[in-house]
Amino acid sequence: MHTFFRGKVVRIMPKKYDEEFKARAVRLVTDHAEEYDTRTACLEAVAKRLGVSYESLRRWSNQSEVDSGAREGVSTDMARENRELQRKNRELEETIEILKAATSFFARENDPRRR
Repeated sequence: MHTFFRGKVVRIMPKKYDEEFKARAVRLVTDHAEEYDTRTACLEAVAKRLGVSYESLRRWSNQSEVDSGAREGVSTDMARENRELQRKNRELEETIEILKAATSFFARENDPRRR
């Protein structure tokens, strides 16, 4: 996210909310959903009350529904595991490339035709 400050474009870092705050916010949406005509109206009201963006609260609420099995999608735990496996895969691919280069180097060094 970017904005202008004193004639310059500066980057604004989004706020970080801890998991407990997010869980409480989602619980408020769930507890007060019946008081509103639409889910959107409930999300807007709770977001305004807590001082968070509608979009953040909507994402937290949707992810909570996925995690509980009430909605299709990738759970938080599965997404975390996927990221970890992708990181390990990148590391292994880098290791393979290093080993290939080392093998090639030592094969040239031990080549009797090069002596």
